[in-house]
Amino acid sequence: MPRLIDGKKIALEIKNELKVKVEELKQQEKDVCLAVIQVGNDAASTVYVNGKKKDCEYIGIKSLSYELPEETTENELLDLIGKLNGDINVHGILVQLPLPSHMNEEMITQAISPEKDVDGFHEMNIGKLCIGENGFECCTPAGIIQLLKRSGIEIAGKECVVIGRSNNVGKPTALLLLRENGTVTIAHSHTENLKEITKRADIVVAAIGKPKFITKEYLKQGAVVIDVGIHRNADNTLCGDVDFDDVAETVSAITPVPGGVGVMTRAMLMYNCVSAVYREAL
Repeated sequence: MPRLIDGKKIALEIKNELKVKVEELKQQEKDVCLAVIQVGNDAASTVYVNGKKKDCEYIGIKSLSYELPEETTENELLDLIGKLNGDINVHGILVQLPLPSHMNEEMITQAISPEKDVDGFHEMNIGKLCIGENGFECCTPAGIIQLLKRSGIEIAGKECVVIGRSNNVGKPTALLLLRENGTVTIAHSHTENLKEITKRADIVVAAIGKPKFITKEYLKQGAVVIDVGIHRNADNTLCGDVDFDDVAETVSAITPVPGGVGVMTRAMLMYNCVSAVYREAL
């Protein structure tokens, strides 16, 4: 069996570190506050939002919850975001996706102030990441880097292949690996000879969105695999983009699904929210 990269354990380490920082801030009479907006009652979104609320409570972050009906207009949501942008007591704003079909998600996410964009989706924060400046990092990619670093896996000088080029996972993950001095290739649906490319990789990040797509034929012996995907099998069990059982004898370390990348996304959201308070003093 390969070494399991335990996202639950690492996420708890991060949250415990943040708990100490939040207590220190409270000693300075500074509260950390996250505003979470959910439009409609999508069941999966409700589960995620409730998880974020629990994380806030555990760490000591004040959580403001705005649960808006499905029929909320785009302008009403933009007005709320505008008010939260202007509230000096709110340090982070999160709009839970997906939004109802009558709303433009891109416009909504870009309406959040870059200084309160704890999801790291604003074009200004993505731009800062591209040029190496200090900004909020997208939570899932930031979590991937922490999984590797806190597991003692060297990134510098290693061949890294990111399978997937989404704006929120694939591209920023590649940029963060590059910042850590990895040699990075981004593969996608139009990539030719994918197996030849991934077989060179010391680190493979699978964010392709296809269940059990990556098998041992894609990997070299001893590769480290970060599985970003999450899907439900026909028997209702969870699986990732990687066929875990098939690659188990090939890889040296791998993230499980669940219990790998997913829990880290929430932990890094909390990290961004706490760091927002420190950024105010800069």
